[in-house]
Amino acid sequence: MNLGRVEFHEFIESLTEILEMKDVYTKGHSNRVAEYASMIAKAMGFCEERVYAIHMAGHLHDIGKVGVCDQVLKKNGRLTCEEYEEIKRHSVLGYNILVKAEGFKEMAIAVRHHHERWDGKGYPDGLIGENIPLGSRILGIADAFDAMTTERPYRRALTLVEAIEELKRCSGSQFDPKLVEVMISIIQEDFLS
Repeated sequence: MNLGRVEFHEFIESLTEILEMKDVYTKGHSNRVAEYASMIAKAMGFCEERVYAIHMAGHLHDIGKVGVCDQVLKKNGRLTCEEYEEIKRHSVLGYNILVKAEGFKEMAIAVRHHHERWDGKGYPDGLIGENIPLGSRILGIADAFDAMTTERPYRRALTLVEAIEELKRCSGSQFDPKLVEVMISIIQEDFLS
């Protein structure tokens, strides 16, 4: 079977439906992360193939959550330290799922490191600054922006202006400062204009 680009994209979207069945609070999250990540990649001048790869990685960035315990994944309140450690496993689980397919290795690496932080305080490997793969840095900011601007049972969504302020506040600590500039520019041009 030889899938074309459209069919492959539809297949990847159907995989994320499995995760959304398990965690209804993140309905549409992977699709939005994929869209934001591809907007960032385009704004950075990536070639079409690289934009496509980051878009696919956006769809798959949380696929490892299928291996996270339901009561932890669906918990409405604050997580205990042990529960947080369980959630943190999802990036490595996602990597382990994706790395098995030769054509997914770059995406697998982006998925593994999408919770690393610019200041080195992220997970799973505590990478710092430009040691974090660029695809992971893009996924990380796209993921965080969607989390900020989406209503959750335990907190309200930030407005776009509030999200811009949060991105600025976390520039150089959680996020790559250059990507913060790109993301703010996208928000101002595509969402606020």
